[in-house]
Amino acid sequence: MFGLFKSKSEVEKLQVKYEKLMQKWHKLSTTNRSKSDEVYAEAEAIMNKIESLKNE
Repeated sequence: MFGLFKSKSEVEKLQVKYEKLMQKWHKLSTTNRSKSDEVYAEAEAIMNKIESLKNE
């Protein structure tokens, strides 16, 4: 109830985006390998940004 209007931090937003990209990557890995590699690279870039924000 109290977290209803709480805004998400930058790390939380990036984690949600990362999870969505990883789900998309998994689906594409069986049908379109080159596209899945692109999505995976994008997800890894987001993970690196998350780690750098956590280290600050």
